[in-house]
Amino acid sequence: MTPRIDSHQHFWRPARGDYAWLRADVPALAPLVRDFLPEDLAPLLQAHGVERTVLVQAADSEAETDFMLELATAQDVVGGVVGWVDLSSAAAVASLERMARHPKFKGVRPMLQDLADDDWIARMPHPDAVQALVRLGLRFDALVKPQHLPSLIRFLKEWPQLPVVIDHAAKPPLGARDSEAFGLWRKHMNALAALPQVCCKFSGLWGESPQAAHHDVDVAARIVRPVWEHLLDSFGPSRLMWGSDWPVLNLAGDYAGWIAVSQACIGGLSAGEQAQVWRGTAQRFYDLQPD
Repeated sequence: MTPRIDSHQHFWRPARGDYAWLRADVPALAPLVRDFLPEDLAPLLQAHGVERTVLVQAADSEAETDFMLELATAQDVVGGVVGWVDLSSAAAVASLERMARHPKFKGVRPMLQDLADDDWIARMPHPDAVQALVRLGLRFDALVKPQHLPSLIRFLKEWPQLPVVIDHAAKPPLGARDSEAFGLWRKHMNALAALPQVCCKFSGLWGESPQAAHHDVDVAARIVRPVWEHLLDSFGPSRLMWGSDWPVLNLAGDYAGWIAVSQACIGGLSAGEQAQVWRGTAQRFYDLQPD
């Protein structure tokens, strides 16, 4: 079994009260409105050879980042934490400096896909906060949809020293490979791949697939493949990293199923290239310490 790093997973405890998107009155999200904690994920990691994970924020609060860092302190399997600060505020500098004292704090993720302003990332981040990310050796996870990509490209060209990873391949229009929207996504992803500081996560795509692909590994693999092929052509194995997006993944399938979908794509590479996508890119990008 190829050793793996899950570059994108979440833990949460809804009773904490700061997960604004996690609403029990939204039927599609109701299965996620419960605790998802290390003891729930551990058997899945063990079964599939996942040696370490990157724990990613799910609430736009510093309190949730502190909660994740507490979990990471107690869990050796969590190699890194991607938290949240208000990048539009100069006060974020002090927060970043405090968080960066924890050895597992690796970067931040503003929840761009949930903001009303699609152009936020190009206009609103405070230069002092972004400069602090660079100075502290931190990274930026971009949670975006295709409409955010032009603004993200402008932002990244202004900050070429900031390491960035695109979460969930920017959530392309899966199942619509011949559409104008898919062509535009391809164009913008090519522009991002031309920036050497940018990597991309092969994650979260099952949940973005049409309903017909949910809980059907074969259908999901066929729908995801055109996205995988474009990412591979654009970024290459050394800038692609695998992630599960667990437990959000559970809305479309399960951990074993996403491993199978991913293997159907990644398995066509050489052994060394597979190792990059399953493990090496995430280890290098997030500077995860050896086991």
